[in-house]
Amino acid sequence: MKQALTLYGVILGLALMGMSLIGTTQMVLIGYGAICVMALVISGTFFWLWQVRATPLALGMSFSWAGLGSTLGWWWASQVRLSSVWGVEAAVLFAFLSLLMTGAVLHFAVIQGSFGYHGFSFLVPVLGALLLSLGVLWVI
Repeated sequence: MKQALTLYGVILGLALMGMSLIGTTQMVLIGYGAICVMALVISGTFFWLWQVRATPLALGMSFSWAGLGSTLGWWWASQVRLSSVWGVEAAVLFAFLSLLMTGAVLHFAVIQGSFGYHGFSFLVPVLGALLLSLGVLWVI
């Protein structure tokens, strides 16, 4: 639990620091884009676990993460196109979004063992999701 709470604090701190550096709207869009991509990757991993019959719960987890990723992705895409203005409520939003990201990072940390990886390789999809989200904002 200490590791998870520390990770949550780091993610929330980075989000709030990002708000002050690049602006609230851009940071919200990067955060939502990144969690959308991470949720879909986690969904795919759980689907694979279900296919290899690792656990019967994996199919439910796959659908749950796919639903989360798709719902957030739809919202994220609509916000990228509209670029709405955010106020102080974005700081509260990051308290919840940081919980989602902490869960995603912890999932990747556990999942890496299923593929035989060790160390910090679980951060590859996390960084990839953040870079993809940032890239979409740069293109648009």
